[in-house]
Amino acid sequence: MPQRIVAGNWKMNGSRDFAAAYLAALAGDVLPGSGCDVLLFPPATLLPLLATRVEELGIELGIQTVHPEPEGAFTGEIAAEMAVDAGATWTLIGHSERRQLLGESDADTALRALAARRAGLKPMLCVGETLVERQGGDAESVVTRQLDAVLDVLGEDLAAGGIAYEPVWAIGTGETASPEMAQAMHGMIRGVLRRRSARLAEMPILYGGSVKPANAAALFAEVDIDGALVGGASLDPAAFQAIIKAMETHGNP
Repeated sequence: MPQRIVAGNWKMNGSRDFAAAYLAALAGDVLPGSGCDVLLFPPATLLPLLATRVEELGIELGIQTVHPEPEGAFTGEIAAEMAVDAGATWTLIGHSERRQLLGESDADTALRALAARRAGLKPMLCVGETLVERQGGDAESVVTRQLDAVLDVLGEDLAAGGIAYEPVWAIGTGETASPEMAQAMHGMIRGVLRRRSARLAEMPILYGGSVKPANAAALFAEVDIDGALVGGASLDPAAFQAIIKAMETHGNP
């Protein structure tokens, strides 16, 4: 069965004091064997600090993006190998904010996924449609295109990581796809993966788009929703704990 995951994306938020207080709030509540895997994607500046403290909580760390090259004259960028050195085991790939705000293409996403696997990172590939694309009836074709761009390059090696479906229109807006809408897209994604291989079909598929304690249980009850990529709510350790507990209680075994 697919791995169950609750992941928190802190985006460009947090400080050393915030990170220390956050872990203190989680201590004793998120432990190995809690019923799902817990990931945090903090700003890269906090990875070394968190890496010294998360193992006892059973939390894995990821970086929010990596550069396609292992080294070179790329001011401000971080190579996948550097992320591993700082304590990351995962990386987000193709997050909608990278696509929308920084112009990363499907080809860019595929190169970053290759770089992640070269360094031994597990990629969390983010896919999703805009409101215009959904209203135009193109949601499934857009998501399939985004998946195929990486699958054509990585093939079954993508199975080392996960998929996060994040409808762009539901990120940071307070809007959320209904559980039925989310399940429909997750089922479609599962079908794309299954047509490639049985191994890919067992990948965890997370939902990301204004996940909160109030809607997590209903989302996790759907058969093809294996967890969540949580944005704003992950900055509140109590809310993040509640989402983890919803997965433990209501997620598919």
